[in-house]
Amino acid sequence: MSWWWAGAIGATKKKLDEVAASAEPKYQSFGLVIGATGIVGSSLVDILPLADTPGGPWKVFAVSRNPRPAWSSPIADSPSVDHVQCDISNPADALHKLSALTDLTHVFYTAWSNQGTETANREVNSAMLRNVLAAVVPSCPNLQHVCLLTGRKHYTGPFDANGKIQGHVHDPPYYEDLPRLETPNFYYDMEDILFEEVSKKNGAISWSVHRPSVIFGFSPKSTMNIVGSLCVYAAICRKEGTKLRFPGSRVAWNGFSDASDADLIAEHQIWAAVDPFAKNEAFNCTNGDVYKWKQLWPMLAEHFGLDWVGYEGEENRFKLVEAMKGKEELWEEMVEELGLTQTKLSDVGNWWFVDFMLGLEFEQLDTMNKSKEHGFLGFRNTVSSFNNWIEKLKAYKIVP
Repeated sequence: MSWWWAGAIGATKKKLDEVAASAEPKYQSFGLVIGATGIVGSSLVDILPLADTPGGPWKVFAVSRNPRPAWSSPIADSPSVDHVQCDISNPADALHKLSALTDLTHVFYTAWSNQGTETANREVNSAMLRNVLAAVVPSCPNLQHVCLLTGRKHYTGPFDANGKIQGHVHDPPYYEDLPRLETPNFYYDMEDILFEEVSKKNGAISWSVHRPSVIFGFSPKSTMNIVGSLCVYAAICRKEGTKLRFPGSRVAWNGFSDASDADLIAEHQIWAAVDPFAKNEAFNCTNGDVYKWKQLWPMLAEHFGLDWVGYEGEENRFKLVEAMKGKEELWEEMVEELGLTQTKLSDVGNWWFVDFMLGLEFEQLDTMNKSKEHGFLGFRNTVSSFNNWIEKLKAYKIVP
C-alpha cells in the first residue's frame, strides 16, 4: 500500500538514491516503453527502475524516434535503462530493433502521432502499433502483458469531430463500459489491433487499456503538454510586459474539470501490468479530484510574477494560435538571454491543443470507480500536480 502514498505525496520528486548506480541487479521484469520521451513515457522511464516499483527490479528499454533529449532525468542514465532509437512507423526498423529484445515481459505503449485529421491518425497510429506488436509478440516467449495508452476521446470523439458527432453522445461522468460512438476513432482501431494480436497467443498475453483526461506532465516537446505550453505563454507575457489573459470559454473557466498526472498514469499502467485483478480490462485514469481553471490561472500567473485576467466574456475570447503567431524570434531571444535549454517555440508551444482544451463548451469528467474496485488506490492532488510540473519545467530551464 505504501507505493500509492509515496507517489501521491512525492509527486514529481523522484527517489534518485534508490536507483542502482553501479552493478545491474538481477531483473525480474523487462519493460519496453514505446514513446519514452513523451509525456507519459518519460514518467514510466523515471518510475520503473525505482526500488519499490511493483514487479521489479525492472530492466527498461526506452524506445523513441529521436535521440534522448538533454532534459532527461538522471534516472534515465542508470544501468537499468537502455535507450533504443527506433522509428516505429518504419516496419523494417521496428522489426530489426525490437525483435532483438527477446527478454521482454511487458510492453507499455504510450506513443501517438498527430496527423491533423482523424483519417490520417487512424492510418498512421494503427500502423505504428501493428509494427511494434508484429516485432515483439512472436519474438518474446516471456511476454506477459501489453499496456495501451489512449484517452478520453474514446468517449467524446476525435478532435476534428468535436461538436459534429451524429447519433448518441455520452453524458459525463464517463465510465469504461460506455459503447463506442458512431464515428471513426483511431483509439478504437488501436484497441482492436491490440485484441487481435494478443489473441494469437491464446491467453498467454494479457492486456490493459488506459484512458486519461488532459495530462499534466513534463515532456517539453509533447503535443499534449498543456502545462508546458501555458508556461511558455506566461513567459512570453512576462517578456512583453502584458497580463496573463485567459483565452478560453466560460465553461472551462467556471466549470469543473479533471486532469491526469503523468506519474499517476505511469503508476496505473505498472499496476495493471503486474496485478492479476487488472488483466484484460480498460480503465479510466484521472487524479481523483476536480478543479476549475479559475483556480489554477492565478497560480500560473504567480509562478511568473504576472498580473492576470480571467474569463472576460464571449466577445473578448481569443485563440493562442493567433496570439502567438510571429513569436518565434522572440522565443529564440529569450532562450539566449535567459540561458534556457535550446528549444524552438513550435516544439514547446502547442497552441492548438491549449485552445481546444480551454475552449470546451461542456464539462468533461471521468469516474475512477472501476480502477478503485479493481484495487488501484493511487491519486493526485491536481493543484499540487500543476504546481509541481511547473517547478520541474523551471528547474530544467525549459522556461524561466
